[in-house]
This record gives sequence, C-alpha cells and structure tokens, in this order.
Amino acid sequence: MYDAGVNPTRAVSILIPCYNEAESLPHLLRKLDATVATLGERGVTTEVILVDDGSHDDSRRLLREATRERPYLRTIHLARNFGQTAAMAAGFDAARFDVVVPLDADLQNDPADVAALLDKLDQGFDVVSGWRRQRKDMLVTRKIPSWIANALISVVSGVRLHDYGCTLKAYRRFVLQGVHLYGEMHRFIPIYAAQRGARVAEIEVTHHARQYGRTKYGLGRIPNVLLDLALAQMLWKYGTKPMHLFGKFGLLSMGLSLLFFLTMVWYKFWGGKDFVATPLPHLTVLSFLVGCLSVLLGLLAEMTMRTYYESSQTATYVVRETCSGGEATDLSQTPPQVTS
Repeated sequence: MYDAGVNPTRAVSILIPCYNEAESLPHLLRKLDATVATLGERGVTTEVILVDDGSHDDSRRLLREATRERPYLRTIHLARNFGQTAAMAAGFDAARFDVVVPLDADLQNDPADVAALLDKLDQGFDVVSGWRRQRKDMLVTRKIPSWIANALISVVSGVRLHDYGCTLKAYRRFVLQGVHLYGEMHRFIPIYAAQRGARVAEIEVTHHARQYGRTKYGLGRIPNVLLDLALAQMLWKYGTKPMHLFGKFGLLSMGLSLLFFLTMVWYKFWGGKDFVATPLPHLTVLSFLVGCLSVLLGLLAEMTMRTYYESSQTATYVVRETCSGGEATDLSQTPPQVTS
C-alpha cells in the first residue's frame, strides 16, 4: 500500500562500481538483463551505469562490448583506480533518473533485490538501505568487524542501521544534492541523508558468497572508517559554525591556563614551592597560546565557510515541500528525465 501523495517509482539508475571484476562481469550482465526486463514489465525505465575504476584486467573490453547489445547500459572508465567512493560519485553525477541504486559488481549483491528496494521507497521513504542479514563472508575478518562498526556508527550518528557496509541501497536524488563524497564516505550517505531530513528505512536483501576474483576489503579499512565517521559527525555538527567547535576548545584551554596560573600562585605563597619547582609556568603559557590559536583557527574556518557558501550559492537547508493557495508542491518528487 503506497502512502498518499507518493508516486510509484517509474525510472531508476542502477550504479555499479567495478574494479578488476572481469570474471564476474559476464554473469553480472546476465542478471542485469533479467532485472531490467522485470522492472520494464512493471513500467519502470531503467539505466545501468557501470563505472570501471581503473581496472587493469579485461574489464574495460568486456564492458565496451556489452554496451553494443544493451541499450540500457552505459559505462564510465576512470583514468586510474580512485577508490569506490570516487567511482560512486562519478556514477551519481552521470545518473539521469530520480532514483539511484548502487550495488557491487562482485555478484554478492543480487540485482533482483532492486525491485524490493523500489517497493519500500514507494512507501514514502527517501533512502532504503539493504541489510545482509544472512551474510556469506568470513566470520573473523569480515562479519565481526562489521558488527562492531555498524553498532558504533549507529550510536554515534543516531541513524540506526544494521548494515552500513552494504552497497545495495536506494536513494531519491534530492537527498544527494550538495553531498560531495571523499575518502571512504560512501558508506555514510544514509547519515548525510538523514541529517538533511530524509526518511530512512532498511530491508533484508540477499547476499551471496564471492565466487570470482578477490575481495578488495580487509581489516586495514577499519581505521579509515573510524576517522571518516568522526569527520562526518564534525561536518554535520559544526560544518556551518566551525567557530563553535574551535572557540569552545580555545576557551577551555584558556580556562585551564587560568587554573594553572592560580595553582602556581598558591604554591608560591602558601604551598612552599617556587614557580620553577613545578611545570605550571610552562603549562600556563602553553595552554594560553593553544587557546588563542584555537580561537584564531575558528575565525579562519568561519571565514572560509562563509566564503564557500556565499560564492558557490550553496544553500544550508533542503526544502521538501512548498504550499500556496492550499496546494502543496513536493520538491522531493522531481519528474524523471526520461530520454529516448
């Protein structure tokens, strides 16, 4: 049952980053053929964008040949391996339709689940995240670190999802406007969307064991995820008011400087110790200088932030709906740009 005022999805861009997946591509393309046909029967116009992230196997040739017999398929070939986030950003920029669905090229995500994501999206949600509940991966190196990371991200961000690492998600295009992806930030798109007022849901999706090629993920990515999580939260809370972050730290440091100074004076007159007998003079000066520098850094960040927003004419808000004369216009439901 669709919510009132929510139009069924009629056009979708499926985005697939690809890096050295020549073995899996023929099988993936066959599954995509079936998925596009199934969606077509439901009246959904579909395009598939495969982004070759600088592969050095036979992926580029296979993709070029695949476009000759598949009108729905477009490929983008990056100059070198920029990473999954950059590949997804390139796909988002190239997508033509109102709904974007990324998935992995290694066949662990099932393209057949796209229909279920669209059904959930049409119930009034802006983001639908896949949950690999029955995950077919190694317990110690993949599952346990993932469980810990998902719990930590959910607590820190306030957006409760079981599986941030699942690439298979569905986004309405308006929640991605103004979102620029760097580093390993693609996994945090639901957080960005929720912070901009998007309605986020989660459904279970199929997960298959990897049959071809080698995984590109390992335990070495954990520090990157933690650092990107800290960055995402700082940008959300203080991205438009950096002075509040640096200024508070600066005032705290100056307060500590005053405390060190008073303690130093107490030791001098009542504690029986000279200034040079304690590290307090050094701590006083150091804390005061750090406080001053933090306030100045906050001022510089504030000027940079305001210059960015004013010069780029980027809004600090997202409008979902306008209303005039009793008639509401839902700005999140932009009509798909279907071209023949």
